[in-house]
Amino acid sequence: MVTLVDRATKLSLFQRLDSRKPDAVCGAMAGMLASVSAPVLTVTSDNGKEFAGHAAVSEALGAGFFLPRPCHSAERGLNEHTNGLLQGYFPKGTDFRKVTDGQVREVQDILNARPRKALGYMTPEEAFRIR
Repeated sequence: MVTLVDRATKLSLFQRLDSRKPDAVCGAMAGMLASVSAPVLTVTSDNGKEFAGHAAVSEALGAGFFLPRPCHSAERGLNEHTNGLLQGYFPKGTDFRKVTDGQVREVQDILNARPRKALGYMTPEEAFRIR
């Protein structure tokens, strides 16, 4: 599962993948971010092998790409928090081969329609629209 979160609006994008290979992961990221109506300035990932193609994503989007220091998940805190919210719907150990893209989209829509205190009780969708 690829999870992307906008820091300013907390808008989340999720995509289920059949492979963790760098081409599949980075291709999905580039496609997900290219579909966003706002400019992408930077992307931060973790240090997994699946992000080996990060330079291609950076080039395709014209955005900076940052890799946090190893074992410093706090440098990607919002994404870690969002992954925790996602685990409420898909617990650890979930076989994503049995999860449909529709189910993933449903969870994405639920989380993007959830009001957040940090956004003045607006939803991420509302915050993204007025941005």
